[in-house]
Amino acid sequence: MSQSVFFAHANGFPSATYGKLFAALAPDYQVQHLEQHGHDPRFPVDDNWQNLVDELIAHLEAWQQPVWGVGHSLGGVLHYHAALRRPDLYRGVVMLDSPLLTRVDQLVIRAAKRFGFIDRITPAGRTVGRREAFTDLAEARSYFAGKTLFNRFDPECLDAYVQHGLRPAEHGLRLRFDPATEINIYRSVPHTSPGRPQQLQVPLALVRGRHSRVVMAHHARLVNRVPQGEYHSLPGGHMFPLERPQDTARLLRELFSRWQGQDMERSA
Repeated sequence: MSQSVFFAHANGFPSATYGKLFAALAPDYQVQHLEQHGHDPRFPVDDNWQNLVDELIAHLEAWQQPVWGVGHSLGGVLHYHAALRRPDLYRGVVMLDSPLLTRVDQLVIRAAKRFGFIDRITPAGRTVGRREAFTDLAEARSYFAGKTLFNRFDPECLDAYVQHGLRPAEHGLRLRFDPATEINIYRSVPHTSPGRPQQLQVPLALVRGRHSRVVMAHHARLVNRVPQGEYHSLPGGHMFPLERPQDTARLLRELFSRWQGQDMERSA
């Protein structure tokens, strides 16, 4: 019987972009996900992402058994906060290049919001005013392939982003992920947490891209405070799940298998 994984995507990247990763987990793991976080009017983006966590919890509650929570960047933080609030919904959490914020990090973010420089310490500043419209898929693929963020993508993942990250518009194609929502998510990055790392009641793995500039050494050290916490790294940068989907799937399989074995030993 396949096990349930609930995946949460990075900001601006609809879940279908990760199709190659999901396929690599099948058939042993059934991957569920929201198409796009932050776009349900019942859960508008708010400060510290509390509504986004509520949105995630609402969907997890629909399942009849706990899930493996896997999230990339934004998605990892959402799972971490949800697991602190509702550990009963989880078997374990994997954060793919999602930082565990220290108290100092939180103070800096709070100050950045208050004094108006949040766009300088998050990608919001680079997102404002970026290109949103394209004539066709070929033009869009050529454009994104030339951007630093995308130039190491697995070719199939880049194709998936172009296919699922755009929608038909009056004069061609536009970004499917609402740019204003994406910017708002960056500007409301949490400076609070529903609990401390040592309070997490489920296994947690933080997986960093070795060349990431998002997860730093002090974030990785914070994993040591999690009772069942562990740290790993994979080749690539912040976008490694879309650069190396097969390697990411292999690590996820290893983690889930080991955690499941430990679960069985404890219940024996």
